[in-house]
Amino acid sequence: MQALVLLLWTGALLGHSSCQDSSGSPQEDSPAPDTTGVPVEEEDPFFKVPVNKLAAAISNFGYDLYRVRSGLSPAANVLLSPLSVATALSALSLGAEQRTESTIHRALYYDLITNPDIHGTYKELLASVTAPEKNFKSASRIIFEKKLRIKSSFVAPLEKSYGTRPRILTGNARLDLQEVNNWVQAQMKGKIARSTQEIPSEVSILLLGVAYFKGQWVTKFDSRKTSLQDFHLDEERTVRVPMMSDPKAILRYGLDSDLNCKIAQLPLAGSMSIIFFLPLKVTQNLTMIEESLTSEFIHDIDRELKTIQAVLTIPKLKLSYEGEVTKSLQEMKLQSLFDSPDFSKITGKPIKLTQVEHRSGFEWNEDGAGTTPSPGLQPAHLTFPLDYHLNQPFIFVLRDTDTGALLFIGKILDPRSI
Repeated sequence: MQALVLLLWTGALLGHSSCQDSSGSPQEDSPAPDTTGVPVEEEDPFFKVPVNKLAAAISNFGYDLYRVRSGLSPAANVLLSPLSVATALSALSLGAEQRTESTIHRALYYDLITNPDIHGTYKELLASVTAPEKNFKSASRIIFEKKLRIKSSFVAPLEKSYGTRPRILTGNARLDLQEVNNWVQAQMKGKIARSTQEIPSEVSILLLGVAYFKGQWVTKFDSRKTSLQDFHLDEERTVRVPMMSDPKAILRYGLDSDLNCKIAQLPLAGSMSIIFFLPLKVTQNLTMIEESLTSEFIHDIDRELKTIQAVLTIPKLKLSYEGEVTKSLQEMKLQSLFDSPDFSKITGKPIKLTQVEHRSGFEWNEDGAGTTPSPGLQPAHLTFPLDYHLNQPFIFVLRDTDTGALLFIGKILDPRSI
């Protein structure tokens, strides 16, 4: 059967190559034109909006965090909501003196932003991505060692921009765990399970980031078409998992010949979308795709994909993660935060980052806002529909389309084991 193939060429691929320097760091602005008169690419108007530019910066931190986390566990599934970790770090930087503040800001790509009020803009970003209609919840908290005296000059801007107050441990492991669990339950409205792991006894600073998303498709799936189907772990091993199906799905699609993957974007209610990266071969290493992920690349993909009709199957997923991302952050040039940072804007006592915990939940099922495609999603050509089956390892990116913020990112090698 002949297939309609749409290629991602100049927009996505050239856009990606132009957004990184030789060190792999995204660049904020194009360089000034030189004396040769060579034309210089203008900055995309989307990134000139302060909240969008900030979203791009912390999303690039998120892609970095994902790459390190994936590299530490190459044979395991990965589920992250980097925004909650970035929020905790950004909030902590309010208490850092210049040297330590610069370390945090470089990791978050703030050094590429000319914004006199980053923390005020962050407040605007959080309000946008956690609006009730988006079904996304995210919260962060800074937890300090027992009996620490904290300066009010740190607490006030923390509460103003990030809507949170720091927590001082009591030293009673059971009571401290109960209090943290109660806070998580209140922030996530009971969507994330209570932790059974005790608070470490030797905490100086503990950062906690939590997030939850329950996706709702713009066009819902017919639950009668959901069935157990094969998911190919590799060339030899398959497992049976619940797969949702739509023989006439309307989605946005592109084939990236450099990354050897098929890219599909499905819209979600609340100005959200999810982008899937599906390798052409089940044996293909995902590293090349992972290394290509930046805010600018994803933005270019969003502009270049074409609306088509497809025979679609997608795993029905309910994922959760609870664990540390401490080692990942240490690998991201943030080791000094764990050694000898300067947080003298917080307290007069020397303190340092001890641990960073992340809890997240993510699920999608057949639920949708409607039974027919949105008028804006009607494909130009309905002949020769594509097959797009997420029945082998893939990467997904959940993105807020209003700001471009990366909200969730996952690597699914085995849908059963998260």
